[in-house]
Amino acid sequence: MARRKNKLKTQLNFLLLPILFLAWILVKLGQTFLKLINLLISFIALIDFKFFFNALLNFTKSFKFQKKKTKKAKKKAHIKTPAPGWSFSKTSISLTLLTLTFAASLYLGLHLVQDLPTPASLKESQSPVTTEFYSRDGTLIYRLYEDRNRTPVSLDSIPDHLVKATIAMEDKNFYGHFGVDVFGVARALWSYTQTGEVQGGSTITQQLIKNTLLTPERTVERKAKEVVLSLWTERIYSKKEILEMYFNEVPYGGPAWGIAAAAQTYFNKDVRELDLAESAFLAGLPASPTTYSPYGSNPQMGKARQRSVLRRMVEENFISQDEAQRAYDETLNIKAPLDEIKAPHFVMYVKNLLSQKYGERKVVRGGLRVTTTIDLDMQKKAEEIVEKEISTLGYLNVTNGAAMVTDAKTGHILAMVGSKNYWDPKFGNFNVATALRQPGSSIKPVTYTTAFMKGYTPGNILLDTPVTFRNAWESYSPVNYDGKYHGPVSIRTALGSSYNVPAVKMLSIVGIADMVKVAKDMGISTFEDSSRFGLSLTLGGGDVRLIDMMTVYGTLSQMGVRYDAQPILKLTDYTGKVLEDNTAPLGKRVIPAGVAYMVSSILADNKARTPAFGSSSLLNISGHIVAAKTGTTDSKRDNWTFGYTPELVVGVWVGNNDNSPMNPALTSGVTGAAPIWNKITTQVLKDKQNLAFERPAEVTELSVDGNKDFALKGVSTKSIVGLGRRRVRDEKENLEKEVITFTDPFSTFQSDQTGQIQIVPPNP
Repeated sequence: MARRKNKLKTQLNFLLLPILFLAWILVKLGQTFLKLINLLISFIALIDFKFFFNALLNFTKSFKFQKKKTKKAKKKAHIKTPAPGWSFSKTSISLTLLTLTFAASLYLGLHLVQDLPTPASLKESQSPVTTEFYSRDGTLIYRLYEDRNRTPVSLDSIPDHLVKATIAMEDKNFYGHFGVDVFGVARALWSYTQTGEVQGGSTITQQLIKNTLLTPERTVERKAKEVVLSLWTERIYSKKEILEMYFNEVPYGGPAWGIAAAAQTYFNKDVRELDLAESAFLAGLPASPTTYSPYGSNPQMGKARQRSVLRRMVEENFISQDEAQRAYDETLNIKAPLDEIKAPHFVMYVKNLLSQKYGERKVVRGGLRVTTTIDLDMQKKAEEIVEKEISTLGYLNVTNGAAMVTDAKTGHILAMVGSKNYWDPKFGNFNVATALRQPGSSIKPVTYTTAFMKGYTPGNILLDTPVTFRNAWESYSPVNYDGKYHGPVSIRTALGSSYNVPAVKMLSIVGIADMVKVAKDMGISTFEDSSRFGLSLTLGGGDVRLIDMMTVYGTLSQMGVRYDAQPILKLTDYTGKVLEDNTAPLGKRVIPAGVAYMVSSILADNKARTPAFGSSSLLNISGHIVAAKTGTTDSKRDNWTFGYTPELVVGVWVGNNDNSPMNPALTSGVTGAAPIWNKITTQVLKDKQNLAFERPAEVTELSVDGNKDFALKGVSTKSIVGLGRRRVRDEKENLEKEVITFTDPFSTFQSDQTGQIQIVPPNP
């Protein structure tokens, strides 16, 4: 009895290790239980139940059940059994081997399915979808994608000959297998050994799994997972669904993933427009996109691959031999490999706006369809003008320029040139249109808009005389652009000729805080805290953006109704869901129509600007009434010209990105921004009707400070300058003269009928 117990103990010790191993496997099994349930259907398809049960029956028959032995037999058996060492029965050895086999198989199965993805996620593919930008007329101007250029399409939109070409070349038994084609694999190996031609051994379903759910590594383990998932996929989805997912996920070379991206990349076509020749060419690419690429070192291999596809289509009776020959003889119009971007500064500006609003991931991977406001013809002409003109300004130390054109009635951006050349390696991609620069005198219309809202008029007199403004920490004495003083001038002349001293006095009168508020109302986004600014603000002492200034002048153009500069007409996702629609934006009235009209009447008055710019300056556009304003900052670091009609606004900047000064010889209105502005404005107004600014009913004409000019009905007019007259006798010349004294809150000015003047120094 003792020996029997020792024998049993020895056998149990031998079985202990596999039993413990099996227990560990069962723990792992519990961790992956849910995945095993999901894979049950696929495993059932792989099991031959008849074979399994026969094997099990044969195994059980191998056991021999013996009758109970007599004491004599037991004794005899005991004598035959060697006392020392190990001793095992056939049954214990069989159980051991069976346990080990089962444990190993279970371990390998668990290892295979551990982290195995589910094909149920194929319909909810997380693959990035390309975002596309279009001009206002629907022309594609840029594709934005992360690693993969991919645009999903439905199978119904894919030409039948493209579907047949793909099936013929990649998986001729697609409609007959259940995910794996054993004969197809054998055929591919035989074809390669005989002809050296690469022919896909994997089914379309397997290729879909490889490209979406698994890594591209070449290992037995990955291949096994691919087989399991392919069988599983075929039980979840229809053949039509699998084909559609395949066409949207398969790589066609470079960043082109999916047939829609491939059609655009190679032929610049919508997938619906592909003919048989093009379809056969594209159907041959997935097997080896690099080898057959028309952009590779051996583009003729792609043509040879096309022939193979057409031959396979003939063999499958999809097309006739004549059709195949005609398709092969057709010249393929392969698009140049350059991934072109049109209006690059503008596109990148729109992309940044969308990223701020929807997030970077949504923009790069979310398949947005962005119909922009850009007019490609206008954009191209503006780019050419800016680049050409800047190239001639080197002698003035001008290295860069920017320009914008907007639709005044909507704010739609029709052209945006952020720098002279986007592709310049030094600073080309820098967008001055959105950068902070000082506006110089181009901000003065905002000061006078504020004044007109307070009851002043274009006829009011201002004294262009020396003045010093003092506060607790500084003294400020503004000077004019020409270094001269011009005595009593009307606001019309002061603004039209862009005199500095009257503008500073006007700002002092209306107040910095009120001017900042009006500026913000009209579109300036950078004037936050009015306490940061001094009186130099009206001469450009606060940073602005070109794009904001376009809104300011657009507000004047539309008689006080503000339309923010808008780059997007319509925004949808790739399924067509509308996210934004700005085709008919609603403007907001921010200043009275009469005020905007009075400012516009001054900026369009050539007589008002003649004292400073002459009667034939570049601010005149032949055959058109255009309101215009220039601006130049201290040390000539920035030079601007803005102009508008009732329909369009044009703005131009020139200078240097590093803020270094331009040559002092640069003359505002003559050189710099003005010639560029003149050329662009002339171009965009070409063939357009001349339109005058319509005078609002609230505007009348009154005599103020001795000048008859526009004023608002029902608004009490104000005067800034006091007028005094007295007669004095000039003893030296023995003449009596009338002396006129002008006095404003800052200084006094005297003149007599002979034209002699005397400027009384300002009070200390």
